[in-house]
Amino acid sequence: MALIILGVLVVIAVVLIGMYNSLVQLRVRCDSAWSDIDVQLKRRYDLIPNLVETVKGYAAHEKGTFENIAKFRSQAMQATSPADKAAADNQLTGALKSLFAVAENYPQLKASEEFTQLQTSLSQTEDTIQNARRYYNAVVRDLNTKIQSFPTNILAGMFGFQARQFFEVTEADRQPVAVKF
Repeated sequence: MALIILGVLVVIAVVLIGMYNSLVQLRVRCDSAWSDIDVQLKRRYDLIPNLVETVKGYAAHEKGTFENIAKFRSQAMQATSPADKAAADNQLTGALKSLFAVAENYPQLKASEEFTQLQTSLSQTEDTIQNARRYYNAVVRDLNTKIQSFPTNILAGMFGFQARQFFEVTEADRQPVAVKF
């Protein structure tokens, strides 16, 4: 009888350890995915001043666009939480769309090799950021599901696992950018 009780306790311990380890693994994957987004956003922030300076040479009178990009870039770099980072990043994305719309009005700029390289780099970075956001949100979904599912929710509560925020876009950010000259 003692062996049966011991066997049941060992099975319960193994199951609890497995649930705890899966929570830890998802938490670490969330942290890693967030770090990937942060690295790509940093790369983007580093590319933007070069792109702006290149366009400035051709479109000196589009001062408002450049000021908005600088302001939104600064806000995005200072944001810390996923929600704040997402909001600031979405504003910056809108400002970048305006910058590219300005560039469309300057054929000699579009022909500039430096501008083309910067635009290509930024476009690739945008794709990488989008993929990193998708991966982050998938991992957050998995973690949040596990935290809220029985019986892992009991273990998650005991060890202080918290649900994470998704990297979301607001309804206003989904609207197309209006560029007026």
